[in-house]
Amino acid sequence: MTYLEFREQWHELGCFNIYQVRAWNPGFDRSNLTRWVKHGYLAKLRQDWYAFSDLKREPEFARYLAQRICTPSYISLHAALSFYGIIPEAVTQITSVTSNRPTVYSNAFGEFSYQSVKPALFFGFRQMPMPQPMSQASYLIAFPEKAILDLLYLYPQYNTAEAMLELRFDEWWMQEELDRERLLDFASKSGVKSLQSRVNLLFKTYLDD
Repeated sequence: MTYLEFREQWHELGCFNIYQVRAWNPGFDRSNLTRWVKHGYLAKLRQDWYAFSDLKREPEFARYLAQRICTPSYISLHAALSFYGIIPEAVTQITSVTSNRPTVYSNAFGEFSYQSVKPALFFGFRQMPMPQPMSQASYLIAFPEKAILDLLYLYPQYNTAEAMLELRFDEWWMQEELDRERLLDFASKSGVKSLQSRVNLLFKTYLDD
């Protein structure tokens, strides 16, 4: 099999694992992947996972990869907060939440960090469509309010007004864009009383005059 034949079949998907390829072609020679990685046509993402190297030019492709190489997961925490303009820092690491074990993957597309939450907290995300040429694909990203809640859950040290201010949340966004009712609903749904207390402290710190 030539690389061009393989690319014709798989490029639209963006990334794939060896098990998908073997299901498509049981006789596929895995050494092809090793050779194509050496030629720079493919990049290895993690064990048994690969992506097409030319897709590094696609600005949102790394977000798509984040969900593909670790499931179930959705983008949250600092990556989501930066995406929505809630924090001023540019975030290079793709941070996600999973109901599985925490892990980190580094590859040619970036660094992907996954933090674990209990299954009862695995909610509050939406599908984000990819642009062309992958408009049939999408990835999952937390609602802004859920990204905030995930941060307060995973970093319980934010339990004073001084610590809350260190988060440097954009004051205009907090005043004008934050869906307070949604955040309260998410906090209640979590069933974690200490988390609900931190949400109330967040309101007092950023919203009370």
